[in-house]
Amino acid sequence: MIAIRNQLQKDVFTPQEERLLGLVFVWKAGKKRKNSILCAAVSTDRPYQTSLVKFKKADKGEVYKQVAWWSFEDLLVVDGKDADKDNPEFDLQFDKVYKWIASNSGEKNNFMSCLFKLNRRYLHNRIKFLNVSSHILEESLRPPMEQRARGPIEEEEVGVYQELTSKEAFDIEKLMEQFDQSISNSEAFAEKMSKDLHVLDEANIRSIIVSEKQVTEMMELIDVGLVEVKNIEQTLQTYEELLQSVKEQMDHIHQSNYQLQVIDCNQQKLLEEVIFLVQNLDLAKEHQHALRNGDLSTPESLQSCIVAVEALNNCMNVKLFPGHRKLQSVVEQLIKFENLRQQFESRFIRHINTMFVLQGNDQSISLMQQSGELIFPNHKLYQDELLPFSPLMAWMKSNSSAIFADLSKVYAENIRKLYDKQTKEFFDLVKYRLTGIKEGMRFRIQESFEKLTASTSNLQKTLFRNSLYEHLGSETDLVDRGMMDKIIDQVLAELEPICIAEEEFISKFFMLTEDTCSELPQLLGSKSDLVLMDNQESTERVRIYRSAAEQEDSGISSKRKMMSEIFSTLELDLKAFVNLCDKINPSNSLHLLVIVSQRALIAQDCDPSSFLKSTFGNILVHVKRNFDKCISALCKQIEEAKVPKKTKIGILPFVIGFEEFVTVAEAIFKNAERRGDLDKAYNKVIATVFTSIENIASMNLKTPPDVVIMENFHHIYCFLSELKIHSLEDRKKEAAQQYSEHRDLYVTKYLGQPLEKLNIFFDGVKVRIAQGVKEDEVSYQLAFSKQELRKVIEKYQGKEVKKALENLYKKVVKHLSEEGNLLQVVWYTMQGEFVRQYKEFEEMIARCYPGSGITMNFTIDDILQYFLDITKSI
Repeated sequence: MIAIRNQLQKDVFTPQEERLLGLVFVWKAGKKRKNSILCAAVSTDRPYQTSLVKFKKADKGEVYKQVAWWSFEDLLVVDGKDADKDNPEFDLQFDKVYKWIASNSGEKNNFMSCLFKLNRRYLHNRIKFLNVSSHILEESLRPPMEQRARGPIEEEEVGVYQELTSKEAFDIEKLMEQFDQSISNSEAFAEKMSKDLHVLDEANIRSIIVSEKQVTEMMELIDVGLVEVKNIEQTLQTYEELLQSVKEQMDHIHQSNYQLQVIDCNQQKLLEEVIFLVQNLDLAKEHQHALRNGDLSTPESLQSCIVAVEALNNCMNVKLFPGHRKLQSVVEQLIKFENLRQQFESRFIRHINTMFVLQGNDQSISLMQQSGELIFPNHKLYQDELLPFSPLMAWMKSNSSAIFADLSKVYAENIRKLYDKQTKEFFDLVKYRLTGIKEGMRFRIQESFEKLTASTSNLQKTLFRNSLYEHLGSETDLVDRGMMDKIIDQVLAELEPICIAEEEFISKFFMLTEDTCSELPQLLGSKSDLVLMDNQESTERVRIYRSAAEQEDSGISSKRKMMSEIFSTLELDLKAFVNLCDKINPSNSLHLLVIVSQRALIAQDCDPSSFLKSTFGNILVHVKRNFDKCISALCKQIEEAKVPKKTKIGILPFVIGFEEFVTVAEAIFKNAERRGDLDKAYNKVIATVFTSIENIASMNLKTPPDVVIMENFHHIYCFLSELKIHSLEDRKKEAAQQYSEHRDLYVTKYLGQPLEKLNIFFDGVKVRIAQGVKEDEVSYQLAFSKQELRKVIEKYQGKEVKKALENLYKKVVKHLSEEGNLLQVVWYTMQGEFVRQYKEFEEMIARCYPGSGITMNFTIDDILQYFLDITKSI
């Protein structure tokens, strides 16, 4: 074992600067025997670190392989299994228990002793040792000299190979340098060392003998000191006996003092409790009088009642300990406070209920009697009368939430009656302004639509017979538009402050806050997302407010819910007003879209969670729906447009109607902050216009299809260029392209080849050149000789060409309309095409018949003069 120990120390622990202190051969209990070596080691440098390492022999050679390592600090328990009998088994408990069997009990005991020493020296006995023999532990505690006297040293102390330290090696080398002998003369060196050691021992013995006298003197002084200490102890004992009686007296005085302090402290605490109860449970007589008999109808008395309620509330909300409520006076005072609270609460409920009912039954002057002005009555007087009661309502809310909820319902029911009546009169007056129909002011607007449509207004009858664009741009429409703008804006301007004022009032009076249960989708998240809806004829997606029903399902704020109850008919009346405006003239949907959008944006900026924003959002959705219906109806009218019966079709009516629609819409949306819906409507309508133009042109008409398309697309291009609408730039380019293409097609078709035989002749020349004949050799071909060319040229004299052009001009005049204003453009285009063909003939003659002197019977100047003369003469 010593050899193995030395090998491990040398090969493993010395390179790691550790010292091997103990080892034992072990194998795991309950398994096939596989010998391992369990070692205990400590580092040589401070701070010392101890560890347990497990080795097993490698398959080849005498090399040992480390298979496990544990820090000695992680060891919790060492269990020797049996303290009375020799048992080679033992357990080591780290994070789990490791069961081992040593090769014999002696090795196990030596290893247990080594672990005990490490525990005592480095871990201060933190590890528990169980079932380990006491004599092993006692043996570990004995000093080394005693252990040597009692018997042989442990295996740890025997045969342990100790390497020389660096200091020892240095001293030996220095000593050897003092001798001249070579290292081979070891006997002389050993003899010299032996003599020096003998001299040192002799000097040591002499120093001991000399110091013996000094030791004797020191022992005598110690004996004298012990005698003096004994005398001092006797004196102190006497003093202690004398002070014992004094100590008993002082203890008695201290006990009496402590009892007096307890009595004084208890009296002080009792006084504090009495003062606390008196100060906090005492309600002044003037407060009690105000609660019992205070007049709530006068401002001064009302303020006294508010102060009294606050004082009563403070008394009733005092934090009392359970012992306080067992005092008879405290119980009586609390009962008194409760009676006062109930009396005042009953009086206050009766008074505020009466005010709510009187407000709802107010018989104010009707709107028609107010000089016919569109003015919605202001409720500021009622609100100012109720606001002083806000502190009492807050007190009611905190003390009787059920009664407070009933009061809010009573207010909502009564104020709703008043608002319903005033809203009905207001919108009846609006209807009268728009239609001139009074209807006895008894029915709501939405209930009188059928009568309105069936009985009056030639404008309405004409509107439903004809298309929208037949009214746009007329003088009547301009007048109606100005009046409609004013009425729409005035209606919303009157309703907006009323809703805002009422919402602010109920927020203050009923202490309402935004306590939404779930986040609502916002209609006005940004100005670019304002208008939004899913309609049946469009795939555009828009985000909108949830309807009132959807908001109630998802959980809306108590404030908005109360506002919805108070203004229960406002949204319906506004929708009815929108429908009436549309029935009078569908173009009013444009005005409504602009004005309602602006109002909705203002409401969004003021309070994103307000009832007004929600209402305007829903109305905006309704307006957008009506606007989409208007655009769809316009597109349908364009699609169903009939072909004009006149010979010259010219500019189609729906093209003129589209121009007027765009002009009016641009005037309406001039100052609008957003126009996304209008741009989408433009593109939808103009797409229908383009399709309808092509469809009508494809019919069997007297006017050529190219002329129909050319004139109408040119007209569209012109007015789009004037208006400069960004969203229609692509359509403007498309219109210009259609116009150019069909103009060229028309010119090509009707101008054709005025010098047809010349065209045929030179086409043959081009074929010969393509077949490989050189240009200057074409004249040698029999069919294309100079004589043949002169014959063809002789057939086209200037007079015949001019006559043919006159006939062509008459045909163009017959096809083109005056509204299109394209006669000169088309004629000059034909002139350019004719000149191009003439120049091509001249170039072919110059290349293929050089030096022949062959020329046309007329020049380019003659052609230009022909066209000019024809234009002036016809």
